[in-house]
Amino acid sequence: MTPEIILKKYWNYDTFRLGQREIIQSVLDGKDTLALLPTGGGKSICFQVPALCQEGICLVISPLIALMRDQVNNLLQKNIPAAAIYSGMSYRTIDKILDNAVFGKYKFLYMSPERLTTEIAQVRIKRMNINLLAIDEAHCVSQWGYDFRPSYLEIANIRAAFKNIPILALTATATIDVIEDIQKKLEFRRNSAVFRQDFSRPNLSYVVRHAEHKDSKMLEIVQKVPGSGIIYARNRRKTKEIAEFLTKHGILADFYHAGLTPDERSVKQDAWINNEIRIMAATNAFGMGIDKPDVRTVVHMDLPNSPEAYFQEAGRGGRDGKKSYAVLLYDKNDAIGLEKQLEVDFPEMKEIRRVYAAVGNYYQMPVGSGLGESFDFELVTFCEKYGFEVMKAYACFKILEQDGWLSVSESAFELSTLKILVERQHLYDYQLKNGAAIDKILQGLLRLNQGIATNYSNINEYKLASFAKLPIEVVEKSLLHLHKDGIIDYRRKKDKPQLTFIRERADQNWLTIDWSRYMFRKKRETHRVKKAIEYAEMEICRSRQLLEYFGQAETHNCGVCDVCLNKQKNVLTTSELDILKHKILKLIAYTPLSIKEIVDAFAGKDRSKVIQTVQYLAEKDMIEREKDKFIPKKS
Repeated sequence: MTPEIILKKYWNYDTFRLGQREIIQSVLDGKDTLALLPTGGGKSICFQVPALCQEGICLVISPLIALMRDQVNNLLQKNIPAAAIYSGMSYRTIDKILDNAVFGKYKFLYMSPERLTTEIAQVRIKRMNINLLAIDEAHCVSQWGYDFRPSYLEIANIRAAFKNIPILALTATATIDVIEDIQKKLEFRRNSAVFRQDFSRPNLSYVVRHAEHKDSKMLEIVQKVPGSGIIYARNRRKTKEIAEFLTKHGILADFYHAGLTPDERSVKQDAWINNEIRIMAATNAFGMGIDKPDVRTVVHMDLPNSPEAYFQEAGRGGRDGKKSYAVLLYDKNDAIGLEKQLEVDFPEMKEIRRVYAAVGNYYQMPVGSGLGESFDFELVTFCEKYGFEVMKAYACFKILEQDGWLSVSESAFELSTLKILVERQHLYDYQLKNGAAIDKILQGLLRLNQGIATNYSNINEYKLASFAKLPIEVVEKSLLHLHKDGIIDYRRKKDKPQLTFIRERADQNWLTIDWSRYMFRKKRETHRVKKAIEYAEMEICRSRQLLEYFGQAETHNCGVCDVCLNKQKNVLTTSELDILKHKILKLIAYTPLSIKEIVDAFAGKDRSKVIQTVQYLAEKDMIEREKDKFIPKKS
């Protein structure tokens, strides 16, 4: 079938979006292809359509588990056989999926990059009839990129077994350096192609508002701009607070974050897409793979740590081409917070060694052992045992992972959530009737988690077990029993978190990392943070700043951002200039005045226009300074 027939059959579209058909044809011609498509540009169709045009299976590499699950579900609903393999799955499940892929039972197999490093995956993949290797979030392969993942470097090893199979690398944001690095790291062949759309969004007005009271400013924006919107916040708790705040003011709002169950996320997402909910308050987990064209407003409550992140999230507004707004609410604390976060993200070597040594002690792992071994891992419990700050330890684990010492599954950084569903008296009666273990667990829940009787709270089962002085297995079984009896709503974390030793355990004093690479990443991250702060603080066209950051050669002032609109508003007409000139010269003829005194003399007039006129008079030698005062030029 032709790409057009497949598009109509499975997606019921008559035509491709701008750029999609050319990318698909490049893949069908057997070329290694890099496609830079803006958020919402329809990246998945670019590999799904050509894969369906040919015999064999498409291997899709993606770091986003939620996105993999969503795409597999969407394909299955279209009766296209697909499966996904990611961290937390049992060996038996993975073995079965890989066998089915070898025997041609799937058209698409999604894998997280970490799975490529396992022997079972590498052996089976070589036996598959692969027709296309699709790499989503391809910027992760580059150390120049804002989300480098060492596991992405393994993709080139898979490529060696399929030299005649094209690669399609996809990303929404990449600088010139990253584009070149992606092609190099993925070993693109000579006849490769790069497709890059114009990233300018003339219908999207970028706005920065300096605001001390962000909630009230956010409410004002939502009330002023009708239609659907997204409010991005940095943490899960804040999303819930924003949704409650907006609801209290009569706006249909809900919240979304990665801690919700798949069913909850699906229900909330559908309600928002169908306009049953107007505003979604969310972390950056919201938006990936969601195609809602009529988003009129995207508000950021906090400054993201890179122009890439901001451009991608803000770009979810106005995909239908109609007037929309991307608003950043900013204050100086945002910049201070990002700079402090940089210090946390790049700890000193002695701290990295301390964390590594503690991991070895945690599992009683002798030096020289542990290669390839995996263990259950609970980050918070580990940090409490050894006195580490969670975020600093997390940064150390990331560096150890990037340098190939160990890997930690992403579920290690998640927590279960829980809420007590019954009244206090009912809870007390239940405690009396159900024995000492249940009593200790309920006491622990109330003591360790304030507000758990009214709101869902993150809980740490290991911490609860320590408080109750009970084995972790007893605590988990009891929580499930309490859930079944309707006493609590217990939402267990999805996957059992795992820590894997990639290399034998080393003596901490001999532990080394690639220091030049570490410093390179730190320098790049510092540059991104600096550019993010400049975006918020510099009075230069917002769109132009973003486009120039991504290396778009031909840029011009957009005319619709807050900077451009302010400049238009402050343009001095000839008649205004003549009137102000005459009045200023008359004023200072009587008495010399400072610039502030001149501006104050024109109460009600636009301050910038008065200053512009003073600058004009000085440039034309019609006035001169005498100390800090202006006087008419002496002839």
